[in-house]
Amino acid sequence: MRNLRGFAVADDSPESVAGAIERLACALEEADAVAIGAGAGLSTSAGMVYDGDRFHTYFDDFETKYGFTDMYSGGFTRFETPEEQWAFWSRMIAMNRLVKAPGTAYTDLFELVKDKDYFVITTNVDHQFQLSGFDKQRLFYTQGDYGLLQCPLPCHRSTYENEDAVRAMLAAQGYTFAEDGTLTPPDDREPAMAVPTDLLPTCPKCGRPMAMNLRIDDTFVEDEGWRAASKRYADYLFAHRSGKVVYLELGVGMNTPGIIKYPFWRYAGANKHATFACINLGMAAAPEEIADQCILIDADIQQTLAKLLER
Repeated sequence: MRNLRGFAVADDSPESVAGAIERLACALEEADAVAIGAGAGLSTSAGMVYDGDRFHTYFDDFETKYGFTDMYSGGFTRFETPEEQWAFWSRMIAMNRLVKAPGTAYTDLFELVKDKDYFVITTNVDHQFQLSGFDKQRLFYTQGDYGLLQCPLPCHRSTYENEDAVRAMLAAQGYTFAEDGTLTPPDDREPAMAVPTDLLPTCPKCGRPMAMNLRIDDTFVEDEGWRAASKRYADYLFAHRSGKVVYLELGVGMNTPGIIKYPFWRYAGANKHATFACINLGMAAAPEEIADQCILIDADIQQTLAKLLER
């Protein structure tokens, strides 16, 4: 670990990484509780990338017509018709919410903490924690969920699950979604780039076209389930304000540091028995004030979790 302008920064040398992994293994073993804060880097490490083969296999037709080269950019594209828009979004939702991550990061993480008193706060919207066995009552998705729709105004504060609608849209495009989570394009033709008009989701109260329940602006709906999860998380933090708590940050960047990163630093600093642990390739750091309580690992998250599990 080295210091840089008021921050302790992880050393990426093999010896330093190996030592940090050993210390984290001991901290997790001794922990009374493990608070997990997960960002996009965790899903990326698990193979949930928005470009490359995952994109080209399912979105080549949209790339040809609209020019975007990754799923994220596609989410901000102005499509010609709502039918095209939902053809894109149904594939997007399937690939990033219904399909399990190809890597082992989430399942390995679950094996590491399943017998601990854990809680997860995440800015990810891809449902991978539940798909990997985590208890829904121990999860707080702060930024929404690809699997939920809401009124775009919103005219009311409820959300609606979209899996059945998405499956119908996929089928209308010629895709097959198997029970094992495999999404297969039609093998005898190009997939349709539009869904039938009667499949377009509309608000049950005001009739407007539905929007994704993703925190993009102040129209985001914090529904009853969101508020209940927020309270469970607050209660968990209060119950574990002392004792041997590991605040485990995984793949959190600087887009929204006030949700996970900064609070975890404060919680660790307020409890002399706590440990702040961060696994983040190229971004593992913490304030000097809590350096003695930190385990910083500059390495790939999936590879590090696998090594922890091997001990």
